[in-house]
Amino acid sequence: MAWHVFKRTQVEKKPETWRDNVKTLAWALVIALIIRSFFFQPFNIPSSSMKPTLLIGDFLFVSKFSYGYSRHSLPFSPQIMNGRIWDGVPERGDVVVFKLPADNRTDFIKRVIGLPGDTIQMRNGVVILNGQAVPREAVENFTEARADGTQKTFRRYRETLPNGRSYFVLDETENGPADNTGVYRVPAGHYFMMGDNRDNSADSRVTRYVGYVSHENLVGPAQVLFFSFDDMTPLWKIWQWPMAIRYSRLLDWVE
Repeated sequence: MAWHVFKRTQVEKKPETWRDNVKTLAWALVIALIIRSFFFQPFNIPSSSMKPTLLIGDFLFVSKFSYGYSRHSLPFSPQIMNGRIWDGVPERGDVVVFKLPADNRTDFIKRVIGLPGDTIQMRNGVVILNGQAVPREAVENFTEARADGTQKTFRRYRETLPNGRSYFVLDETENGPADNTGVYRVPAGHYFMMGDNRDNSADSRVTRYVGYVSHENLVGPAQVLFFSFDDMTPLWKIWQWPMAIRYSRLLDWVE
């Protein structure tokens, strides 16, 4: 009987070249750009204007397809189109990232309070929407720790819009500068935005800076918090990072 011995041939693996690495990196950048431009874009919260809903050090994803696409959906907002395609409209109460009308570059995040055609006014810290006071109910105060070791307490209210959207707002100062205003009339194709931290928010009440926000300037609604880091922890103190993560806020929906 003849025995045949088969020798397993080994396929040599071609070593990667710098061209292969550049090609892989280029494809990764293209995929990341597509995801960022058309699906989800990460944002971080740098200010306190949306407390208590959003805190400094929060990181969240914004849906890029919910309201359709405008030039502001793309990095650097290139002037390649006007208006929006696959158009969608925000609902009253949505937390939205938009481009600041004053420069069309700076990202702002606020809550949609007024829709096109609405009238808005502040009276003694209460929102008057189309002539009717928006209900707000006093709840437990909001307390935050400060860098000097002290604590600061804010009056907190639950505000409920006519469509049923409910959320918390803060009122730090009675009769603050923006607690009593004239009547704002929201133009067609625009929205009236307000921060939940009512006495510490540059929003549509500041007409010379923010004012009414064009539909074209909307980037998308904030949807989910994917990370949150205590802003009082210095980044160089690496050993404190595990304790600085706000675990209770991870993967939390933005309401």
